[in-house]
Amino acid sequence: MKNLDYIKLYLDKRMKRIFLLGVISGFPWVLIGSALSLWLKESELSRSTIGWAGLIFGIYAVNFLWSPLIDRIQIPILSKKIGHRKSWIILMQILILSSLILWSTLDPSKNLWLVIAVGLAIAFSSATQDITIDALRIEQIGVNEGRVMAAGAAISVVGWWTGYKIGGVISLVSAELLQRNGFENYWQLSFLLLGLIIIITSVALIFVPEKSSRKRTELQKVNDDRIATNLNFSNKFSKLITWLYGTTINPLVSFFKKNTFGVAIGLLSFIFLFKTGEAFLGRMSIIFYKELGFSKTDIALYSKGVGWITTISFTLLGGLFAIRMGLLKAMFVSGIIMALTNLMFSVLAWVGSSEILFAFTVLIDDLAAAFATVAFVGFISALVDRTYTATQYALLASIGTAGRTLFASSSGSLVDWLNGDWGTFFIITALMVIPSLICLFLIRKKLKLHE
Repeated sequence: MKNLDYIKLYLDKRMKRIFLLGVISGFPWVLIGSALSLWLKESELSRSTIGWAGLIFGIYAVNFLWSPLIDRIQIPILSKKIGHRKSWIILMQILILSSLILWSTLDPSKNLWLVIAVGLAIAFSSATQDITIDALRIEQIGVNEGRVMAAGAAISVVGWWTGYKIGGVISLVSAELLQRNGFENYWQLSFLLLGLIIIITSVALIFVPEKSSRKRTELQKVNDDRIATNLNFSNKFSKLITWLYGTTINPLVSFFKKNTFGVAIGLLSFIFLFKTGEAFLGRMSIIFYKELGFSKTDIALYSKGVGWITTISFTLLGGLFAIRMGLLKAMFVSGIIMALTNLMFSVLAWVGSSEILFAFTVLIDDLAAAFATVAFVGFISALVDRTYTATQYALLASIGTAGRTLFASSSGSLVDWLNGDWGTFFIITALMVIPSLICLFLIRKKLKLHE
């Protein structure tokens, strides 16, 4: 395959749809990540409190628990009108928009737990829509289109970062401008402005085609009938058991049968641990920038604005590298690069508030994060069984989120324990990728990927 042919994969008409789905998926993360963290910081809450508030990301770690229901349950009226997958996304978009409106009425210094509760509602809605967004993305591509899947993973990541970065620019810049113009509730007004993005992307989603769920439903029914045949009685209770087993257990059985028990455990361990260091860094990065003396506008310009452009460029390049070298090798290479670039933050911590070094550090970090994310998304997309697309992808993605969330929630406490020694903190984050790469190395020859 020639270089031009690789690039042409990005011109496939399905990539525009996948890009939009990525934008919708990435946008809520800036709300409960950067925006919420800085909102709490400027309300004079401690680093530890902000770090532990990040536990709301734990919702993403357990969304596989209700993913079987999302795979099966139809939204009355809406599913028939616009499709099974899209109806769930629209419903969750409405809930996120309602949460932003509620946030615009609250003050963290007076209603901290209510602010966190609304953030939890945003996280729940976002994690739920991600289940069906990822399924809809994967189902846009054929089972044996391995290279297109890798390209789709890159475009999905570009979309995700676009939603995340643009949301970050709008929230930080609008908050800064409103604050300078004397508005005390500048964050609350900024959240209302962000609600417009929800409305625009929801309208655009209506035009994304969705394949009929008939074939998937028929395959699920075949498996359900097999379960029913093994039961010695037939009544409403047996039908309930059949439905519950087929909905919750069959996707897991399928995953372990395909990979064997030992390989499946190795895979889950790798996925759980891979991005822990990146999550530690990401959770505290905006606090780190603030403590170095950078303003919200500086952070928006370098971390969100410039970062968005570089992330898109590096993601597309990373996708080409992943296609050429193969997803397995790409995982090893991206893990090593991701660890090494974390050390740049240690250098920034020791040098101080240098705008040039800040921009360079963000550039290098975006390079590593883009490559790692493309490889990771493509890797787990290639592992799923299309009969249970939403459930299996949600399981794998949420396992990865679990590692990032459960460990990274203590990131603020770690910085406090180090007495604010940011240099040492970032060195520790660089070492966190090693256990995951060991897990992947041990099972590398037994993996079954659709490449």
